Amino acid sequence: MTEVGAEAVAAEAAVAASESGERTSASRRLPRVRGFAEWPGGGSPKEEGKALRKRVPRAEHAVFDLDASRPGAVAAVEESNLGRLTELTPIRVGRMAATPFAFLRGSAGLMAYDLARTPMTRIRAQICGDAHAANFGLYGDARGGLVIDLNDFDETLYGPWEWDLKRLATSLVLAGREAGADEDKCRKAAHDTVGSYRRTMRLLAKLPVLDAWNAIADEELVSHTDAHDLLGTLERVAEKARANTSGRFAAKSTEPNEDGGRSFVDAPPVLRRVPDEEAAAVAASLESYVTTLSEDRHPLLARHAVHDVAFRVVGTGSVGTRSYVVLLLDHRGEPLVLQVKEARPSALVPHLVTAGFEAPDADHEGRRVVLGQKRMQVVSDILLGWTTVDGLPFQVRQFRNRKGSVDPAALAADQIDDYARMTGALLARAHSHSADPRLISGYCGKNEELDESIAKFALTYADRTEADHAELVTAVRDGRIAAEMGV
Repeated sequence: MTEVGAEAVAAEAAVAASESGERTSASRRLPRVRGFAEWPGGGSPKEEGKALRKRVPRAEHAVFDLDASRPGAVAAVEESNLGRLTELTPIRVGRMAATPFAFLRGSAGLMAYDLARTPMTRIRAQICGDAHAANFGLYGDARGGLVIDLNDFDETLYGPWEWDLKRLATSLVLAGREAGADEDKCRKAAHDTVGSYRRTMRLLAKLPVLDAWNAIADEELVSHTDAHDLLGTLERVAEKARANTSGRFAAKSTEPNEDGGRSFVDAPPVLRRVPDEEAAAVAASLESYVTTLSEDRHPLLARHAVHDVAFRVVGTGSVGTRSYVVLLLDHRGEPLVLQVKEARPSALVPHLVTAGFEAPDADHEGRRVVLGQKRMQVVSDILLGWTTVDGLPFQVRQFRNRKGSVDPAALAADQIDDYARMTGALLARAHSHSADPRLISGYCGKNEELDESIAKFALTYADRTEADHAELVTAVRDGRIAAEMGV
């Protein structure tokens, strides 16, 4: 048929359709738009995920073989202390030596060394990099409400989703053991966090993308994960979080000064005043920080004046990094406190390269942390940004923004698996923002094979962490590494 003849046939068909009451619409030819999907899409992400099971059987995720060249626990801690403030590293060591769970919290790099030598699907997502059970919690949203999500992103990067899930499962075993749960309950907690992750990813894969993006609102989380035994604990944590504000911190940590403002009060070793030159450098860095915020936030900060700067020790793995609190006051003298925290390169980077992935291109480590956080959370701090102080990268965020967290090691033994299911669901939701949930769900499947495999890995790796912790404790006792306990 000639081209003209084909056009005539098409025209006659259109007329016939119109006369019969039907409507036809020609597909408009638009250019491919960068940043958007093609239509129609090719292939099936779910089937691609299922096909990956042949290359990486789900049972293989149980495997953990100790590498002969693996660094010892003390060597790994000493290496991770490089570049930190030397006067603070004994506090960090002391906090890590407290319990095996605390050791895991401070050794994301050592675990990444091991994970780089385990089976991987090569599916990547924006990962937390330090997704242990204590890195989930409550914080305030822009309208004064509380949300619950992952809340620590120092190590975040684009990496294998399995690394987050295995670290979370292992941490629940260690937290359960510390809480006094028997081994069956600890194994069940690891099993349940993977099962909840898998089921949540499957749910998200079935939803329209926009619905999936905002799925599982916090008020639905307990019922979605069948975590009803946690309700009382979550309510108590929420009550404390509502009172955990800049105002309360400032009332305890500052005093009036001669110009009518307020100044920080020394409370060593956790909080200390800094020399004028250091304080001025931190304050000056806020000018470039403001440029990293959406312009609609500028009037909010413009109604606050900078009054004082102090150094404050934070966290377990973060101890020894440079971290400041900046006191801002509005016209009524009401405080807003910002945290300006050094952003070091992610401890996972060299191990990501060992695993055969490209090193991330991080032009500013503070920017890496902030963008990673925004990619994973449903709601983020409205004042989240980054800056540079004396040539070093920092992240900036609200301090004591109604933050609250569940201590997983203090839960009752019958609550550990509830907490595991809740955190597993939150992790799946976070990963689904950057990885196609259809692809991960296709790999995870409907049955419990992956749950069983990673639970087995978690028990084995928890034993390894306890041995690493014992090595560190022995080194502290023998004076081979300095530690300040109980600080």
